[in-house]
Amino acid sequence: MRIQALVIRILRQFLRDKRTMALMILAPILILTMLNLVFNGRDYIPKVGLVDFPAQVKEQLNLDDAKVKDYTSTTDAEKALKTGKLDGYLTLKENKPSITLEGSDPTANRAFMLWVQEAFKPFMPKSDIGEMAVDYLHGSDSMSQFDYFGPVLLAYFAFFFVFLIAGVSFLRERTSGTLERLLSSPLRRWEIVAGYVLGFGIFTTIQATVITWYGIYILDMLMEGSFLLVLLTILLLSFTALTLGILLSAFANNEMQIIQFIPLVIVPQVFFSGLFNLETMSEWLSWIGPFTPLYYAANAVRDVMVRGYGFGEIYPDLLLLFGLSLLFMVLNVAALKKHRKV
Repeated sequence: MRIQALVIRILRQFLRDKRTMALMILAPILILTMLNLVFNGRDYIPKVGLVDFPAQVKEQLNLDDAKVKDYTSTTDAEKALKTGKLDGYLTLKENKPSITLEGSDPTANRAFMLWVQEAFKPFMPKSDIGEMAVDYLHGSDSMSQFDYFGPVLLAYFAFFFVFLIAGVSFLRERTSGTLERLLSSPLRRWEIVAGYVLGFGIFTTIQATVITWYGIYILDMLMEGSFLLVLLTILLLSFTALTLGILLSAFANNEMQIIQFIPLVIVPQVFFSGLFNLETMSEWLSWIGPFTPLYYAANAVRDVMVRGYGFGEIYPDLLLLFGLSLLFMVLNVAALKKHRKV
């Protein structure tokens, strides 16, 4: 009877918490659906440039399964490569094809090289195809998958842990009565939000610095650009996670409800952060990426670490992260009205 009473109490507790009940069913369905859409998506189609290829040579090539575009000069093809319009281009040198790859995405590199092998089968022996000269705009033939995915993981873990710690810590401020006392003081709502953000921000800065340094200098991630730019990006992402975590904690009554936001807010961002190629996803799903902070941070970190870009190339991503932080801070000020008007 005592065991039965305990079981009944636990069941009633779950039934009263409608959010937990819904999460236990809907969150796994959401994540499984997204995994299905990602792994059952389209095969990657390489974007190929042909520079000044004679018509008689093109007629012998198998141009299927690729997006092929003709260029009259290597200068134009190089510009397209730098802007991401091409994965690589081919030129003829002494009647032998030469390949130049963008190089930063191993998936695109592999798809491009497989296409070349198929396209040139009617034109030249397989042994000659394997001896084609290959140049890289970014990266090299020794670039590993970790070099490509590492920057995204660096950004993701910074975002995840800052979000979690900020949400739980601010929730404790509420449940312990500290926030209520602050709201009763002469402090204005924006001053309270700024104080919390700056206070948590000190530890956020330390965390971002340590994990960035560890990933680059201890794990030896590929690093072509500036360490300070990577650190700046991770810091802006961390402040976005910090302000978002504080905001969502206003809608939670306990730590369990903070954790419930993870499969709804954090996990979906993984699919749009660059770990999976958005071009292979369903078109109706890939548009979500630009609405997630991790999308911009991962793009900026990868541009610096893998492609060696500077501030001039990544500042739009940084401005968006900074703007999201300000937006969440404004929403935090408004959310404090929920607890008490000042």
